Amino acid sequence: MTLEDNARHVIDTTRYLSLGTVDPDGRARVSPVYYAPDGYDVVYWLSVPEAQHSQNIVRQPEVSMVIYDSTVPVGGDVRAVYLKATAGRVPDDELAACAAVACRARFPEQTEPFPVEWLYPPERLRLWRARVTEHSVHVRGSDPEYGTGIDSRRVVAL
Repeated sequence: MTLEDNARHVIDTTRYLSLGTVDPDGRARVSPVYYAPDGYDVVYWLSVPEAQHSQNIVRQPEVSMVIYDSTVPVGGDVRAVYLKATAGRVPDDELAACAAVACRARFPEQTEPFPVEWLYPPERLRLWRARVTEHSVHVRGSDPEYGTGIDSRRVVAL
């Protein structure tokens, strides 16, 4: 598999990502998020506006994310995709279309459509979106093609 194929596989088969935002005091905040991809350039998740990561995004929309297979044994072939993105709450006028995509990917076993009404006030839950500006992958130092002796990241185009 190519580095790009590995990245696509990780995004397609993993449902949690670690979302990195910046708290008001400048400290990094990392939050686990159950996400839904829309291709490889957009990811969605549901969260309440009061969550610290949501408030951080409103204040500073540039985020970092990592998606990785946490089931790999220690010393195994770690597959990770690092994302740089700009995030924000999905505007109300885009909510119906975006929710259909996000919730279908998030709840594939659900036969009934996700009630988009749950995402409008006065309900607490909101749909958030990150538009990816850069993808990079974890490369093992021992990789026969791309290895340099130490683990590294390599930017890929998806």
